[in-house]
Amino acid sequence: MIVTLTPNPSLDRTVALPGPLIRGGVNRLSGVVVEPGGKGVNVARVLASAGQPATAVLPAAAHDPLLLALDAAASAGSAGSTGSTGSTGSSVLSTRAVTVAAPARVNTAVTEPDGTTTKLNEAGAELGPEEIDAVETALLDVVAASPGAGSEGSEDPDGADARSWAVLSGSLPPGAPADWYARLVRLLRGAAPDLRIAVDTSDAPLAELAAGLPDSAPDLVKPNGEELGQLVGLPADRAMALEEGAVRGELAPVADAARILVDLGIGAVMATLGPAGAVLVTGEGAWHATAPKVPVVSTVGAGDSSVAGYVLADVRGGDEAERLRTAMIYGSAAASLPGTTLPSPSDLPAQGPVVTRLV
Repeated sequence: MIVTLTPNPSLDRTVALPGPLIRGGVNRLSGVVVEPGGKGVNVARVLASAGQPATAVLPAAAHDPLLLALDAAASAGSAGSTGSTGSTGSSVLSTRAVTVAAPARVNTAVTEPDGTTTKLNEAGAELGPEEIDAVETALLDVVAASPGAGSEGSEDPDGADARSWAVLSGSLPPGAPADWYARLVRLLRGAAPDLRIAVDTSDAPLAELAAGLPDSAPDLVKPNGEELGQLVGLPADRAMALEEGAVRGELAPVADAARILVDLGIGAVMATLGPAGAVLVTGEGAWHATAPKVPVVSTVGAGDSSVAGYVLADVRGGDEAERLRTAMIYGSAAASLPGTTLPSPSDLPAQGPVVTRLV
């Protein structure tokens, strides 16, 4: 079972423009799509579309429009039905909604025909201390009930390797401490030592996660080039230069920076590098994957789809090269789809990335 946590979920509203954005002018829209969102929700939906059971844990107000959107999205696809409160859902995609006072935020993405995406994200509803405690309890309860969470390499009823993951994704809402992800990693380690944990966040929560190493070390982080540089203490200009250098084929500095984090206890660092693809570093070595050539329509959800692809490949027994390859395939597929559309197996590009071992 895969469990995702989205502390700051959203209704994602994507508006498409027929031409370039006109700042300060009137822009007519060619389309509007509203879907349930938040990074962990997206990861769970991508996994479910691939047939992998997943449970999305999230805070939401009673009768929150977000939960109605989750119902609609599940009913429209093959992932099954999700309910509006409590622990509900099908055998593939389920939700565990923790009731809080305020409804979820609304995030808006403006997409242009050339693939340029402008994101307008609300801060989110503030969570109080009791609500934060309730989210933690719900996450631990779902993990405790998940097959394989306490025994590495155990088998599911079909005989497959039952690896379990917790994916902690996205920004933190107002009221949540910046070190909440670091705390959750430690709590999960104590509750389920063999559980694999991914953290996909940025800014202060990512910095706090790094500050807590090795005690807060997850099994996977997915920074971009600039975030990777910041994590290892590079000045801002050198951090930005990591991704710029990767575009020119200079991958060694990226691998070296990622290896610092691996040496501090993180299981795997998958650094996404835009047109330069991605670099994966673990204790076993380093790999580079090229970016599949697809028309970029919207980048919304591409990073979440990459995380889902990595986890999916790991659950199915893939080695490092296969995990990186699958991550890139799913991320590229998401970028080729309009608005907030998330990829299913039928959307994956026929031409996958080239994966090369660096060391």
